Amino acid sequence: MVLRPSLLRPVSALDSRVLCSRCLSKLARLPSAPPKRSFIVSAYLRSGVADGQAAPRAFNKEYFSSNKTSTGAAAEKGVFASVPKVNAISAGENASINSTSGTPLNESLDEPIASDHSQELPHRRRKRLKDESKDNGAEPVIPPDASAQLSSISSSLPATSLRRKLAAYLALTKPRLSFLIVLTTTSAYGLYPISSLLALDSAMTQLPTLSTSTLTFLYLTTGTFLSSSSANTLNMYFEPQYDARMSRTRNRPLVRGLLSRRAALLFAIATGATGVALLYFGTNPTVAALSAANIVLYAFIYTPLKRMHVINTWVGAIVGGIPPMMGWVAAAGQNATTGHDSWRDMLLSENSLGGWLLAALLFAWQFPHFNALSHTIREEYKAAGYKMMAWTNPARNARVALRYSILMFPISFGLWWVGVVDKGFLVGSTLANGWLVREAYRFYKFQGAKGTARGLFWASVWQLPILLVGALVAKKGIWDGVWRRAMGEPDEDEDFYDEEEVEEDSTRHGNAVALSTSTSVRSTA
Repeated sequence: MVLRPSLLRPVSALDSRVLCSRCLSKLARLPSAPPKRSFIVSAYLRSGVADGQAAPRAFNKEYFSSNKTSTGAAAEKGVFASVPKVNAISAGENASINSTSGTPLNESLDEPIASDHSQELPHRRRKRLKDESKDNGAEPVIPPDASAQLSSISSSLPATSLRRKLAAYLALTKPRLSFLIVLTTTSAYGLYPISSLLALDSAMTQLPTLSTSTLTFLYLTTGTFLSSSSANTLNMYFEPQYDARMSRTRNRPLVRGLLSRRAALLFAIATGATGVALLYFGTNPTVAALSAANIVLYAFIYTPLKRMHVINTWVGAIVGGIPPMMGWVAAAGQNATTGHDSWRDMLLSENSLGGWLLAALLFAWQFPHFNALSHTIREEYKAAGYKMMAWTNPARNARVALRYSILMFPISFGLWWVGVVDKGFLVGSTLANGWLVREAYRFYKFQGAKGTARGLFWASVWQLPILLVGALVAKKGIWDGVWRRAMGEPDEDEDFYDEEEVEEDSTRHGNAVALSTSTSVRSTA
């Protein structure tokens, strides 16, 4: 019989309550001299017991059994009945800890071992979280916005760091939303039907500051971003107490105290005034007026209306539809001539139809995008006191998302009908709009369950850039020259010049015939 190191100690060091009588009698007959250090004892001493740590004073049940896995009712009978269970320790003592792993030496084998996900691969972690959300019946949560992420970065930096302040101020602008607004504005600017819109043509402008249309583009993008930043900052300025109640917004800079409310207000005034001024002097007064109206509409009407009535969603959709009109009017003002550059000509003329269709496209897009987002956090909206259809009337919330998703088809067709894009856009827009409608229908059918809310949200996120970039690629007239050259057809300009040459030749020939006839008549006379 091979004795464990703990049995090689004197009998007085052992607790007789944990040993049977046979083992005690055997141990009593052992010599009192310390035994020779065997391999087992050396390994045991190296494990940390020899360094002054308390040795375990109890045995596991498996020690008395030849089968180490014998547990259960059978193991509780016979000689094992007098043995304490698993990790019984004397009162006032702690379990000895393994010096290498930091876990108890005689930890129970029956307890489940907690899994460590610190070394888990990213794709396996996403799959595990997705499976856990399905098993728990919970809906996937939309990731935090850019403002919350920038606030986390800002809070991790030293308090006196300049980067901390810059990150906090950038978080006030809601950079992703501001970038989306700039994208819709510049897309409309590029879709205006001017063949030399981005060419260095000073004749197309009347103000000295507008020497090139590229400079107008820079004025438009900078002014639009600053104006959007002002509106978003004012939105946060009015709602820190409500943002603190929602997981998606509780990390914003004013909620976390990274900036004072006074600093945020001054930042909003500075960015708003600078942005509107750049649009006024860099584009035209109509664009500046639209931008100022959008700041007022978003910060002072839409923001408080969220806690009053569900109509706030429609007001917010109007806010999203104004930036494309700004881009269209900026291009129209650059192409305007004296006497035809009033706001009525830019907004209410026949040439403004393309801008209104782009505004309608962004207006309709807001509903599937926001309704899907609000559904995933509807309980938080309710707790914060926001009147959203997602919790006041979930069925209507899904119907409205589906209705405006279907409206994307006639709007896209209208852009081709008025001559903004060519037929190729109809193919790409049909595919993108079909994807959005499919997800919207699933969202309506399952009322946001089974991950349909998240599916519609991400479909809307990708569908809009596909439409805008596709419209720019399929702009009317861009590919006409390439197609004619590929097919070997002459350009329209060449045909025009050929017809002029034919007319000139025929005119010269007729004049020559008439001159010769008159000469012959005179000679005959």
